[in-house]
Order: sequence, then structure tokens, then C-alpha cells
Amino acid sequence: MEINILIFGQIADITGKSAWKMAGIKDTNELIKNLEEQFPALSTTSYSIAVNKIVIQENTVFNENDTIALLPPFSGG
Repeated sequence: MEINILIFGQIADITGKSAWKMAGIKDTNELIKNLEEQFPALSTTSYSIAVNKIVIQENTVFNENDTIALLPPFSGG
């Protein structure tokens, strides 16, 4: 199973890329663990996760070709 990852703002600065595909990741908990192992600075960075354009708050199981976005904190104005 493959998922699409989109990264924005300061998170893209940390990872050095804004989009890629990952295989073998079954849910958001596994994704976070994998990303924090690859990019340790993410463990101290605040961000939200959206699955197919819906911001989620709890562990979510992925389906083939889901699009997961890591979003930096939002500020209003």
C-alpha cells in the first residue's frame, strides 16, 4: 500500500522536501513514528495531520493512495 505525503511551511524546511510517496505505513501513529525517526526535529515541532483534506485528531488507518498532509500551526488575522 502506498500513500502520498504533502508537507507545508516550516515542516518542509525540516524534511527538505514538500511531497513524496511512502509504502508500508498503515496508520497515522506509524507515520509519525517513521517521520520522527527520519527527521528528529519533527518530534519537537507542532503540526496537524490531514487525511484526504480532513484534519484528524486521533489515530487513523490509511487506505491505498490516501493523501496525508502535515500542516504547520495556523495563525489568524
